[in-house]
Amino acid sequence: MKPTLFGGAALASALLAASPAAAQHGDHQPPPPAQPPQQHDHHAGHAEPPAQPDHSNHADHSGHGDAPGVPANAVEGSGTGLMPARDAGSHGLHTQTGDWSLMLHGYAFTTYTNQGGPRGDDMPFVASMLMARAERDLGGATLQLRTMLSLDPLMGNRGYPLLLAVGETAGGVSLVDRQHPHDFVMELAAKVEVPLGGGATAFLYGGPVGEPAIGPGAFMHRGSARYNPEAPITHHWFDSTHITFGVATVGVRTRGFQLEASAFRGREPDEERWDLETPRFDSWSLRGTWTPSPRWTAQLSFARLEEPEALHPGEDDERLTASIAYADGSLSVTGAFASKNRKPGPTLNAFLLEANWNLDARHSLFSRIEHIDQDELLDHHDPRHGIVYQVTRATLGYAHRLSLGGEWRLALGGSGSVHLLPDALRPDYGDTPLAFTLFAKVSLGD
Repeated sequence: MKPTLFGGAALASALLAASPAAAQHGDHQPPPPAQPPQQHDHHAGHAEPPAQPDHSNHADHSGHGDAPGVPANAVEGSGTGLMPARDAGSHGLHTQTGDWSLMLHGYAFTTYTNQGGPRGDDMPFVASMLMARAERDLGGATLQLRTMLSLDPLMGNRGYPLLLAVGETAGGVSLVDRQHPHDFVMELAAKVEVPLGGGATAFLYGGPVGEPAIGPGAFMHRGSARYNPEAPITHHWFDSTHITFGVATVGVRTRGFQLEASAFRGREPDEERWDLETPRFDSWSLRGTWTPSPRWTAQLSFARLEEPEALHPGEDDERLTASIAYADGSLSVTGAFASKNRKPGPTLNAFLLEANWNLDARHSLFSRIEHIDQDELLDHHDPRHGIVYQVTRATLGYAHRLSLGGEWRLALGGSGSVHLLPDALRPDYGDTPLAFTLFAKVSLGD
Protein backbone atom coordinates (compact mmCIF):
# COMPACT_ATOMS: atom_id res chain seq x y z
CA MET A 1 0.00 0.00 0.00
CA LYS A 2 2.73 2.50 0.89
CA PRO A 3 4.57 2.39 -2.46
CA THR A 4 1.26 2.72 -4.32
CA LEU A 5 0.05 5.71 -2.33
CA PHE A 6 3.51 7.27 -2.52
CA GLY A 7 3.40 6.91 -6.30
CA GLY A 8 0.09 8.77 -6.46
CA ALA A 9 1.47 11.52 -4.28
CA ALA A 10 4.56 11.75 -6.49
CA LEU A 11 2.45 12.21 -9.60
CA ALA A 12 0.29 14.82 -7.90
CA SER A 13 3.44 16.68 -6.86
CA ALA A 14 4.73 16.58 -10.42
CA LEU A 15 1.47 18.02 -11.68
CA LEU A 16 1.46 20.73 -9.03
CA ALA A 17 4.87 21.85 -10.27
CA ALA A 18 3.12 23.28 -13.34
CA SER A 19 2.23 26.95 -12.82
CA PRO A 20 -1.55 27.47 -12.47
CA ALA A 21 -0.99 31.10 -13.42
CA ALA A 22 -0.20 29.98 -16.97
CA ALA A 23 -3.37 27.91 -17.27
CA GLN A 24 -6.07 28.81 -19.72
CA HIS A 25 -9.17 26.82 -20.54
CA GLY A 26 -10.05 26.04 -24.14
CA ASP A 27 -12.54 23.18 -23.68
CA HIS A 28 -10.17 20.73 -25.38
CA GLN A 29 -8.31 23.53 -27.19
CA PRO A 30 -6.04 26.49 -26.40
CA PRO A 31 -6.87 29.88 -27.96
CA PRO A 32 -4.85 30.90 -31.02
CA PRO A 33 -1.47 32.41 -30.07
CA ALA A 34 -2.56 35.94 -30.95
CA GLN A 35 -5.20 35.96 -28.20
CA PRO A 36 -4.34 36.68 -24.56
CA PRO A 37 -4.70 33.81 -22.08
CA GLN A 38 -8.08 33.60 -20.36
CA GLN A 39 -9.05 31.75 -17.21
CA HIS A 40 -12.36 29.89 -17.23
CA ASP A 41 -13.43 27.57 -14.46
CA HIS A 42 -16.45 25.51 -15.42
CA HIS A 43 -16.58 23.95 -11.96
CA ALA A 44 -16.10 26.99 -9.72
CA GLY A 45 -17.05 26.32 -6.16
CA HIS A 46 -20.02 28.70 -5.85
CA ALA A 47 -21.12 29.39 -9.40
CA GLU A 48 -23.13 27.51 -11.99
CA PRO A 49 -20.97 26.53 -14.97
CA PRO A 50 -21.37 28.75 -18.03
CA ALA A 51 -22.96 27.30 -21.10
CA GLN A 52 -20.58 25.14 -23.10
CA PRO A 53 -19.37 26.89 -26.25
CA ASP A 54 -20.45 25.53 -29.61
CA HIS A 55 -17.27 24.52 -31.42
CA SER A 56 -18.92 23.87 -34.75
CA ASN A 57 -17.99 27.21 -36.31
CA HIS A 58 -14.28 27.56 -35.72
CA ALA A 59 -11.12 25.53 -36.18
CA ASP A 60 -8.66 24.46 -33.54
CA HIS A 61 -4.97 23.62 -33.69
CA SER A 62 -4.40 21.99 -30.32
CA GLY A 63 -3.72 18.37 -29.49
CA HIS A 64 -7.35 17.93 -28.49
CA GLY A 65 -8.81 20.00 -31.30
CA ASP A 66 -10.03 19.53 -34.81
CA ALA A 67 -7.91 19.30 -37.96
CA PRO A 68 -6.38 22.53 -39.32
CA GLY A 69 -9.02 24.49 -41.20
CA VAL A 70 -11.82 22.04 -40.35
CA PRO A 71 -14.76 23.19 -38.18
CA ALA A 72 -14.71 21.21 -34.96
CA ASN A 73 -17.43 18.58 -35.08
CA ALA A 74 -15.07 16.34 -33.12
CA VAL A 75 -11.97 16.54 -30.93
CA GLU A 76 -9.14 14.09 -30.41
CA GLY A 77 -9.48 11.59 -27.61
CA SER A 78 -6.75 8.95 -27.44
CA GLY A 79 -4.46 8.03 -30.31
CA THR A 80 -6.17 9.26 -33.47
CA GLY A 81 -9.66 8.48 -32.15
CA LEU A 82 -12.35 11.16 -32.13
CA MET A 83 -15.02 12.16 -29.63
CA PRO A 84 -17.80 14.78 -29.81
CA ALA A 85 -16.63 18.41 -29.68
CA ARG A 86 -19.24 19.09 -27.01
CA ASP A 87 -17.72 16.56 -24.64
CA ALA A 88 -17.80 18.49 -21.36
CA GLY A 89 -14.74 19.51 -19.46
CA SER A 90 -11.48 21.38 -19.41
CA HIS A 91 -8.40 19.48 -20.46
CA GLY A 92 -5.51 20.88 -18.54
CA LEU A 93 -2.87 23.53 -18.73
CA HIS A 94 -2.35 25.29 -22.06
CA THR A 95 0.40 27.77 -22.84
CA GLN A 96 2.40 29.15 -25.75
CA THR A 97 6.22 29.05 -25.95
CA GLY A 98 7.57 30.58 -29.13
CA ASP A 99 6.12 28.64 -32.06
CA TRP A 100 4.97 25.78 -29.85
CA SER A 101 1.53 25.32 -28.25
CA LEU A 102 1.89 23.18 -25.14
CA MET A 103 -0.70 21.16 -23.21
CA LEU A 104 -0.35 19.28 -19.91
CA HIS A 105 -3.14 17.13 -18.49
CA GLY A 106 -3.22 14.45 -15.81
CA TYR A 107 -4.80 12.92 -12.75
CA ALA A 108 -4.19 10.75 -9.70
CA PHE A 109 -7.19 8.53 -8.80
CA THR A 110 -6.78 7.36 -5.19
CA THR A 111 -9.30 4.56 -4.67
CA TYR A 112 -10.36 1.96 -2.14
CA THR A 113 -12.21 -0.97 -3.67
CA ASN A 114 -14.01 -3.87 -2.03
CA GLN A 115 -15.04 -6.63 -4.43
CA GLY A 116 -17.43 -9.00 -2.67
CA GLY A 117 -18.10 -12.72 -2.81
CA PRO A 118 -15.76 -15.71 -2.51
CA ARG A 119 -13.61 -14.53 -5.44
CA GLY A 120 -13.47 -10.90 -4.32
CA ASP A 121 -10.77 -8.89 -2.55
CA ASP A 122 -10.24 -5.39 -1.21
CA MET A 123 -7.36 -2.98 -1.80
CA PRO A 124 -6.38 0.70 -1.85
CA PHE A 125 -4.67 1.73 -5.07
CA VAL A 126 -3.72 4.79 -7.12
CA ALA A 127 -4.32 4.93 -10.87
CA SER A 128 -2.54 7.83 -12.55
CA MET A 129 -1.77 9.45 -15.88
CA LEU A 130 0.25 12.45 -17.04
CA MET A 131 -0.10 13.53 -20.67
CA ALA A 132 1.93 16.22 -22.48
CA ARG A 133 1.54 17.45 -26.04
CA ALA A 134 3.49 20.03 -28.04
CA GLU A 135 2.28 21.36 -31.39
CA ARG A 136 3.56 23.81 -33.99
CA ASP A 137 2.88 24.96 -37.52
CA LEU A 138 5.18 23.73 -40.30
CA GLY A 139 4.23 26.17 -43.02
CA GLY A 140 0.69 24.89 -43.46
CA ALA A 141 1.18 21.41 -42.01
CA THR A 142 0.99 20.74 -38.27
CA LEU A 143 3.46 18.75 -36.17
CA GLN A 144 2.35 17.27 -32.85
CA LEU A 145 4.61 15.51 -30.33
CA ARG A 146 2.99 13.41 -27.58
CA THR A 147 3.90 11.52 -24.47
CA MET A 148 1.78 9.91 -21.75
CA LEU A 149 3.14 8.41 -18.53
CA SER A 150 1.65 6.49 -15.60
CA LEU A 151 2.81 5.38 -12.16
CA ASP A 152 0.44 2.39 -12.26
CA PRO A 153 3.41 -0.07 -12.11
CA LEU A 154 3.78 0.87 -8.43
CA MET A 155 0.61 -1.16 -7.78
CA GLY A 156 2.54 -4.33 -8.55
CA ASN A 157 2.00 -6.71 -11.46
CA ARG A 158 -1.31 -7.99 -10.13
CA GLY A 159 -3.00 -4.59 -10.34
CA TYR A 160 -6.23 -4.16 -8.37
CA PRO A 161 -9.29 -6.38 -7.72
CA LEU A 162 -12.07 -6.20 -10.32
CA LEU A 163 -14.60 -9.02 -10.47
CA LEU A 164 -15.14 -10.68 -13.87
CA ALA A 165 -12.16 -8.91 -15.48
CA VAL A 166 -9.66 -11.05 -17.41
CA GLY A 167 -6.55 -9.90 -19.27
CA GLU A 168 -2.73 -10.01 -19.33
CA THR A 169 -0.55 -11.87 -16.84
CA ALA A 170 1.33 -11.65 -13.53
CA GLY A 171 4.03 -14.17 -12.68
CA GLY A 172 3.26 -16.03 -15.89
CA VAL A 173 -0.34 -16.65 -14.76
CA SER A 174 -3.46 -15.12 -16.28
CA LEU A 175 -4.95 -12.24 -14.30
CA VAL A 176 -8.54 -13.14 -13.42
CA ASP A 177 -10.88 -10.94 -11.36
CA ARG A 178 -8.18 -8.25 -11.42
CA GLN A 179 -7.31 -5.25 -13.60
CA HIS A 180 -3.67 -5.12 -14.68
CA PRO A 181 -1.59 -1.95 -14.17
CA HIS A 182 -0.72 0.14 -17.21
CA ASP A 183 2.84 0.59 -18.41
CA PHE A 184 4.94 3.54 -17.27
CA VAL A 185 5.16 4.80 -20.88
CA MET A 186 1.65 4.78 -22.31
CA GLU A 187 2.38 6.88 -25.39
CA LEU A 188 5.49 8.17 -27.15
CA ALA A 189 4.44 9.27 -30.60
CA ALA A 190 4.18 12.05 -33.17
CA LYS A 191 1.56 13.18 -35.67
CA VAL A 192 1.91 15.25 -38.84
CA GLU A 193 -1.24 16.65 -40.47
CA VAL A 194 -1.28 18.23 -43.93
CA PRO A 195 -4.15 20.20 -45.52
CA LEU A 196 -5.50 18.76 -48.78
CA GLY A 197 -7.87 21.61 -49.63
CA GLY A 198 -11.60 21.94 -49.24
CA GLY A 199 -11.32 21.52 -45.47
CA ALA A 200 -9.82 18.02 -45.75
CA THR A 201 -6.52 16.90 -44.21
CA ALA A 202 -4.26 13.86 -44.37
CA PHE A 203 -2.26 12.68 -41.37
CA LEU A 204 0.47 10.28 -40.34
CA TYR A 205 0.66 9.16 -36.70
CA GLY A 206 3.07 6.76 -35.08
CA GLY A 207 5.91 6.00 -32.74
CA PRO A 208 7.47 3.38 -30.48
CA VAL A 209 4.40 3.49 -28.17
CA GLY A 210 0.98 4.50 -29.37
CA GLU A 211 -2.60 3.49 -30.11
CA PRO A 212 -3.72 1.97 -33.43
CA ALA A 213 -7.06 2.70 -35.08
CA ILE A 214 -9.24 0.23 -33.20
CA GLY A 215 -12.48 0.84 -31.35
CA PRO A 216 -13.68 3.86 -29.37
CA GLY A 217 -11.25 6.00 -27.39
CA ALA A 218 -9.54 4.38 -24.40
CA PHE A 219 -11.74 4.44 -21.29
CA MET A 220 -9.61 6.92 -19.30
CA HIS A 221 -10.08 9.51 -22.07
CA ARG A 222 -13.84 9.12 -22.55
CA GLY A 223 -16.06 11.81 -21.05
CA SER A 224 -18.63 9.11 -20.24
CA ALA A 225 -16.08 7.44 -17.89
CA ARG A 226 -14.60 10.63 -16.43
CA TYR A 227 -15.30 9.88 -12.74
CA ASN A 228 -15.51 6.09 -12.82
CA PRO A 229 -12.42 4.83 -10.91
CA GLU A 230 -12.53 1.29 -12.35
CA ALA A 231 -11.60 -0.01 -15.77
CA PRO A 232 -14.37 -1.69 -17.79
CA ILE A 233 -14.37 -5.48 -17.74
CA THR A 234 -14.80 -5.16 -21.53
CA HIS A 235 -11.43 -3.36 -21.76
CA HIS A 236 -9.81 -6.25 -23.69
CA TRP A 237 -12.55 -6.16 -26.30
CA PHE A 238 -12.65 -2.44 -27.05
CA ASP A 239 -9.43 -0.64 -26.14
CA SER A 240 -6.74 -3.02 -24.85
CA THR A 241 -4.51 -1.84 -27.73
CA HIS A 242 -4.30 1.72 -26.33
CA ILE A 243 -0.71 0.89 -25.25
CA THR A 244 0.94 -0.75 -28.24
CA PHE A 245 4.68 -1.03 -28.88
CA GLY A 246 5.03 0.00 -32.51
CA VAL A 247 2.24 1.89 -34.31
CA ALA A 248 1.92 3.60 -37.71
CA THR A 249 -1.42 5.10 -38.79
CA VAL A 250 -2.35 6.98 -41.96
CA GLY A 251 -5.67 8.73 -42.41
CA VAL A 252 -7.83 11.32 -44.11
CA ARG A 253 -10.19 13.63 -42.27
CA THR A 254 -12.96 16.08 -43.13
CA ARG A 255 -15.55 17.78 -40.99
CA GLY A 256 -17.93 14.85 -41.39
CA PHE A 257 -15.74 11.74 -41.38
CA GLN A 258 -12.32 10.23 -40.78
CA LEU A 259 -10.87 7.12 -42.47
CA GLU A 260 -7.65 5.51 -41.23
CA ALA A 261 -5.51 2.38 -41.37
CA SER A 262 -2.88 1.15 -38.91
CA ALA A 263 0.01 -1.31 -38.82
CA PHE A 264 1.15 -2.29 -35.33
CA ARG A 265 2.41 -4.95 -32.95
CA GLY A 266 -0.41 -7.30 -31.95
CA ARG A 267 1.08 -8.69 -28.72
CA GLU A 268 -0.17 -7.10 -25.51
CA PRO A 269 2.37 -5.49 -23.14
CA ASP A 270 4.39 -7.92 -21.03
CA GLU A 271 4.80 -7.89 -17.24
CA GLU A 272 7.82 -5.56 -17.29
CA ARG A 273 5.82 -2.36 -16.88
CA TRP A 274 8.74 0.07 -16.63
CA ASP A 275 10.52 -0.70 -19.92
CA LEU A 276 9.95 -0.16 -23.64
CA GLU A 277 9.35 -3.29 -25.69
CA THR A 278 10.62 -3.92 -29.22
CA PRO A 279 8.25 -2.47 -31.83
CA ARG A 280 7.17 -4.57 -34.79
CA PHE A 281 4.41 -4.43 -37.38
CA ASP A 282 2.65 -7.77 -37.62
CA SER A 283 -0.99 -6.69 -37.26
CA TRP A 284 -3.35 -4.24 -38.97
CA SER A 285 -6.61 -2.38 -38.54
CA LEU A 286 -9.10 -0.16 -40.40
CA ARG A 287 -11.45 2.38 -38.83
CA GLY A 288 -14.06 4.77 -40.14
CA THR A 289 -15.47 7.52 -37.92
CA TRP A 290 -18.57 9.60 -38.69
CA THR A 291 -18.75 13.06 -37.09
CA PRO A 292 -22.09 14.55 -38.18
CA SER A 293 -22.31 17.26 -35.50
CA PRO A 294 -20.48 18.56 -32.41
CA ARG A 295 -22.71 16.28 -30.28
CA TRP A 296 -22.27 12.93 -32.02
CA THR A 297 -19.53 10.57 -33.22
CA ALA A 298 -19.81 6.98 -34.43
CA GLN A 299 -17.05 4.55 -35.40
CA LEU A 300 -16.73 1.14 -37.01
CA SER A 301 -13.42 -0.72 -36.96
CA PHE A 302 -11.90 -4.08 -37.83
CA ALA A 303 -8.51 -5.43 -36.74
CA ARG A 304 -6.42 -8.55 -37.24
CA LEU A 305 -4.04 -9.09 -34.29
CA GLU A 306 -1.22 -11.64 -34.35
CA GLU A 307 -0.91 -13.63 -31.11
CA PRO A 308 -2.15 -10.85 -28.80
CA GLU A 309 -2.03 -12.98 -25.62
CA ALA A 310 1.21 -14.42 -24.24
CA LEU A 311 -0.58 -17.48 -22.83
CA HIS A 312 -2.19 -18.30 -26.20
CA PRO A 313 0.70 -18.74 -28.67
CA GLY A 314 -0.41 -19.45 -32.21
CA GLU A 315 -3.82 -17.91 -31.57
CA ASP A 316 -4.74 -14.73 -33.47
CA ASP A 317 -7.69 -12.38 -32.98
CA GLU A 318 -10.06 -10.71 -35.39
CA ARG A 319 -11.88 -7.83 -33.69
CA LEU A 320 -14.91 -5.97 -34.95
CA THR A 321 -16.08 -2.95 -32.95
CA ALA A 322 -18.84 -0.39 -33.36
CA SER A 323 -19.62 2.52 -31.04
CA ILE A 324 -21.62 5.73 -30.76
CA ALA A 325 -20.77 8.65 -28.47
CA TYR A 326 -22.98 11.61 -27.52
CA ALA A 327 -22.13 14.75 -25.55
CA ASP A 328 -24.03 18.00 -24.99
CA GLY A 329 -21.82 19.78 -22.46
CA SER A 330 -23.27 18.14 -19.35
CA LEU A 331 -24.23 14.60 -20.43
CA SER A 332 -21.71 12.23 -22.06
CA VAL A 333 -22.78 8.75 -23.23
CA THR A 334 -20.93 5.91 -24.99
CA GLY A 335 -22.57 2.77 -26.34
CA ALA A 336 -20.41 0.06 -27.90
CA PHE A 337 -20.36 -3.51 -29.26
CA ALA A 338 -17.34 -5.69 -29.95
CA SER A 339 -16.83 -9.16 -31.34
CA LYS A 340 -13.52 -10.97 -30.73
CA ASN A 341 -13.06 -13.95 -33.03
CA ARG A 342 -10.18 -16.16 -31.89
CA LYS A 343 -8.40 -18.10 -34.58
CA PRO A 344 -8.62 -20.90 -33.64
CA GLY A 345 -11.24 -20.59 -30.93
CA PRO A 346 -14.69 -19.22 -30.13
CA THR A 347 -16.16 -15.82 -31.00
CA LEU A 348 -16.71 -13.73 -27.85
CA ASN A 349 -19.01 -10.69 -27.83
CA ALA A 350 -19.19 -7.71 -25.51
CA PHE A 351 -21.62 -4.83 -25.00
CA LEU A 352 -21.00 -1.59 -23.08
CA LEU A 353 -23.17 1.38 -22.18
CA GLU A 354 -21.72 4.10 -19.93
CA ALA A 355 -22.66 7.66 -19.06
CA ASN A 356 -21.57 10.67 -17.03
CA TRP A 357 -24.09 13.40 -16.14
CA ASN A 358 -22.92 16.65 -14.58
CA LEU A 359 -26.07 17.67 -12.73
CA ASP A 360 -24.69 21.12 -11.89
CA ALA A 361 -21.41 22.79 -10.94
CA ARG A 362 -20.70 20.33 -8.12
CA HIS A 363 -22.59 17.06 -8.56
CA SER A 364 -22.17 14.26 -11.10
CA LEU A 365 -23.73 10.84 -11.56
CA PHE A 366 -22.06 8.10 -13.58
CA SER A 367 -23.04 4.60 -14.64
CA ARG A 368 -21.79 1.67 -16.66
CA ILE A 369 -23.39 -1.61 -17.68
CA GLU A 370 -21.47 -4.37 -19.47
CA HIS A 371 -22.52 -7.74 -20.83
CA ILE A 372 -19.73 -10.03 -21.97
CA ASP A 373 -18.85 -13.57 -23.08
CA GLN A 374 -16.04 -14.95 -20.88
CA ASP A 375 -14.30 -18.32 -21.20
CA GLU A 376 -11.27 -17.78 -18.92
CA LEU A 377 -12.82 -17.07 -15.52
CA LEU A 378 -11.95 -20.54 -14.22
CA ASP A 379 -8.54 -22.15 -13.75
CA HIS A 380 -7.03 -24.30 -16.51
CA HIS A 381 -7.40 -27.35 -14.26
CA ASP A 382 -11.15 -26.76 -13.86
CA PRO A 383 -13.15 -28.88 -16.33
CA ARG A 384 -15.34 -25.82 -16.99
CA HIS A 385 -12.37 -23.79 -18.29
CA GLY A 386 -12.98 -22.83 -21.90
CA ILE A 387 -16.76 -22.91 -21.58
CA VAL A 388 -18.24 -19.56 -22.64
CA TYR A 389 -20.32 -17.93 -19.91
CA GLN A 390 -22.33 -14.73 -20.29
CA VAL A 391 -21.85 -12.36 -17.35
CA THR A 392 -23.08 -8.85 -16.59
CA ARG A 393 -21.71 -6.06 -14.41
CA ALA A 394 -23.68 -2.88 -13.63
CA THR A 395 -22.22 0.14 -11.82
CA LEU A 396 -23.76 3.34 -10.47
CA GLY A 397 -21.72 6.12 -8.86
CA TYR A 398 -21.62 9.72 -7.65
CA ALA A 399 -18.89 12.37 -7.67
CA HIS A 400 -18.80 15.66 -5.76
CA ARG A 401 -16.67 18.09 -7.77
CA LEU A 402 -14.64 20.97 -6.34
CA SER A 403 -12.41 23.58 -7.95
CA LEU A 404 -8.93 23.88 -6.46
CA GLY A 405 -8.18 27.01 -8.47
CA GLY A 406 -7.19 27.47 -12.09
CA GLU A 407 -7.52 24.19 -13.97
CA TRP A 408 -7.12 22.05 -10.85
CA ARG A 409 -10.04 19.82 -9.86
CA LEU A 410 -10.92 17.52 -6.98
CA ALA A 411 -13.68 14.89 -7.23
CA LEU A 412 -14.78 12.89 -4.17
CA GLY A 413 -17.20 10.03 -4.56
CA GLY A 414 -18.00 6.37 -4.67
CA SER A 415 -19.71 3.68 -6.68
CA GLY A 416 -21.48 0.38 -6.25
CA SER A 417 -21.63 -2.58 -8.63
CA VAL A 418 -23.77 -5.69 -8.96
CA HIS A 419 -22.78 -8.81 -10.91
CA LEU A 420 -25.24 -11.12 -12.66
CA LEU A 421 -23.99 -14.66 -13.25
CA PRO A 422 -25.20 -17.94 -14.74
CA ASP A 423 -26.02 -20.73 -12.30
CA ALA A 424 -22.82 -22.61 -13.19
CA LEU A 425 -20.63 -19.80 -11.76
CA ARG A 426 -22.57 -19.12 -8.56
CA PRO A 427 -20.73 -21.77 -6.51
CA ASP A 428 -17.52 -19.86 -7.30
CA TYR A 429 -18.70 -16.23 -7.07
CA GLY A 430 -21.83 -16.37 -4.93
CA ASP A 431 -25.38 -15.67 -6.06
CA THR A 432 -25.08 -11.92 -6.76
CA PRO A 433 -21.73 -10.54 -5.62
CA LEU A 434 -21.58 -6.83 -4.87
CA ALA A 435 -18.68 -4.37 -4.99
CA PHE A 436 -18.12 -0.78 -3.93
CA THR A 437 -15.44 1.90 -4.29
CA LEU A 438 -14.54 5.16 -2.55
CA PHE A 439 -12.28 7.60 -4.39
CA ALA A 440 -10.59 10.99 -4.51
CA LYS A 441 -9.51 12.20 -7.95
CA VAL A 442 -7.08 15.12 -8.20
CA SER A 443 -6.71 16.32 -11.77
CA LEU A 444 -5.23 19.03 -13.91
CA GLY A 445 -8.26 19.55 -16.12
CA ASP A 446 -11.16 17.11 -16.00
